[in-house]
Amino acid sequence: MTVLEIFRLTAGEFSSVPDDTIQQWAELTAPLVSHRRFGKLYEQAVALLTAHRMKLSGQYDAKGEGAASSGIGSIADTLRISSYSEGSTSVSFNNAAANTESGSDLGLTAYGVQYSNLRGMVIIPIKCSGEVQ
Repeated sequence: MTVLEIFRLTAGEFSSVPDDTIQQWAELTAPLVSHRRFGKLYEQAVALLTAHRMKLSGQYDAKGEGAASSGIGSIADTLRISSYSEGSTSVSFNNAAANTESGSDLGLTAYGVQYSNLRGMVIIPIKCSGEVQ
């Protein structure tokens, strides 16, 4: 199956998004996924990470059309603020979610969680005990 076919099966909320738009997102995402590490699961990994990135972008509403108009903003926007009060104005910023190098943002969408699970199946992390023998 191609990345687009897998994307269409797994990310139904983007059914109204044109194929060429999804292909462009997939092209931007592909360099972030190791073909060597994922092997035969590479296309699935690219499709899931593409859907995750599209969901985080907030450019598509629940029907996959145009910009989200909920007034709340995208998931990416809400990452920056962890709490908000109106009376006496109190805003707290979320620094933990800003660390995307560790993959902390993958838990924010179902697609990111699936990608993370897939990555865990094929990539074995190297752990150092800190002790030298």
